[in-house]
Amino acid sequence: MTIEAYDNPKFAEVVNGADLVCADGMPLAKAVKLLYGQKIDRVAGMDMFPDLIQAAHEEKLSIFLYGTTDVILQKIVEKINNEFPKAKVVGAVSPPFRTLSKEEEEGYIQQINDSDANMLFVALGCPKQEKWMAKHSKKINAVLLGVGGAFPVFVNDQKRAPEWMRKMSLEWFYRLIQDPKRLFKRYLYTNSKFLYLLCLQKLKLKKF
Repeated sequence: MTIEAYDNPKFAEVVNGADLVCADGMPLAKAVKLLYGQKIDRVAGMDMFPDLIQAAHEEKLSIFLYGTTDVILQKIVEKINNEFPKAKVVGAVSPPFRTLSKEEEEGYIQQINDSDANMLFVALGCPKQEKWMAKHSKKINAVLLGVGGAFPVFVNDQKRAPEWMRKMSLEWFYRLIQDPKRLFKRYLYTNSKFLYLLCLQKLKLKKF
């Protein structure tokens, strides 16, 4: 996401315009420490999502799920109903994997608002989910939270990297092993460019 924002100024405006921006990746958290001497916590969507479901259970809040597939959504709803019964799931939508028509977008927004959800979890992947939230946030009467790939991990449909790999900033490598065909070119470009830009800024050759 950092490289996407660097390459695309309009997307950078989307990210910087959010009410809260967290460091999802450990490399980003370590980069802040390296550049500014400031320790920040990693706030990964995969950790945040179950924590917020627990909070919704304790506070008796209603939630809406937007993204992923119908199969994954059904598993999530079943798990929440069984393990977090006081967290009320008031809706779940798996939008088509294509550009939505204006009528479809308005229909989904109306469905979300009619549900009276307190929290809307969005899992469309970067940069699609950030753009979607920025576009519709003022129309939706709920707190919007982008959680990336948290949905399948929450129901154990997809394995997450061991904790030692997460601490060593190697979660990306674990994902690469799981899906090399899709991720190899992306990681080759984004990881290399991130390290290149980090070195430039550390050496004070360029400021971002």
